[in-house]
Amino acid sequence: MTIGLGHYLAVGAILFTLGILGIFLNRKNIIVILMSIELILLAVNTNLVAFSTFLGDIVGQVFALLVLTVAAAEAAIGLAILVVYFRNRGSIAVEDVNLMKG
Repeated sequence: MTIGLGHYLAVGAILFTLGILGIFLNRKNIIVILMSIELILLAVNTNLVAFSTFLGDIVGQVFALLVLTVAAAEAAIGLAILVVYFRNRGSIAVEDVNLMKG
């Protein structure tokens, strides 16, 4: 049995679903929300690489590399913001972020 396009799309769909569930079921921890966003981007990259390989074109793989670069930058900036916020407030609870308004 060979691994085909459908298998990669199924893995991508499972990762995407786990990412969406992680965002909607856990709204208290910002770090889990950031990890769920990373899972969603990983699912998109899996689909891009799978379709790129299936079609014999390299454009999807290049675009996946660009998405990985943006995801790494997003993670670094997001964690830096969380560290600064934790130093100021002493907590990284999502409910406390509303205090930043105004």
